[in-house]
Amino acid sequence: MKRFHVHVSVADLDRSIKFYSALFGAEPSVVKDDYAKWMIEDPRVNFAISSRGHGRHGVNHLGLQVDSDAELEALQAQVNAAEIVGVEQSGAACCYARSNKYWLTDPEGIAWETYNTLGEIPVFGENDAVDASAETAACCVPETPASTSCCGSNQAADSQTGKSSCCG
Repeated sequence: MKRFHVHVSVADLDRSIKFYSALFGAEPSVVKDDYAKWMIEDPRVNFAISSRGHGRHGVNHLGLQVDSDAELEALQAQVNAAEIVGVEQSGAACCYARSNKYWLTDPEGIAWETYNTLGEIPVFGENDAVDASAETAACCVPETPASTSCCGSNQAADSQTGKSSCCG
């Protein structure tokens, strides 16, 4: 069964934990120095916040969490059939978890991950896009091909600039 995932970058983790705990009527299931997560059943959502990526607060990325690699492969096939290209990550270490993932970017530039969590890890990300030298980078969001941000493979390059244009 799928679970909707929302990750929000916040300026003040403690203040945000207090707010979201009141909103959800529950304390987070995971709390770290820079991260908190609620696994809510009604509605079925994995809601996470982190204080990483200072300077840009708000929705970091959205996603769909699945229970198996077979479900992940089915979601990947579904978007590939629509000619939407993404980035696959096997065994990605991010947000205190190791997961198999498939990342996409929607037409508005919002990162989406489909993923199956394999287990917990003790650090935020061992090999992710966020480290001490990249505090402004998005949480674990890899660089995605430009074609994922709009129109799938219908993207064309401008003959004069060589830059890609989307949807005409």
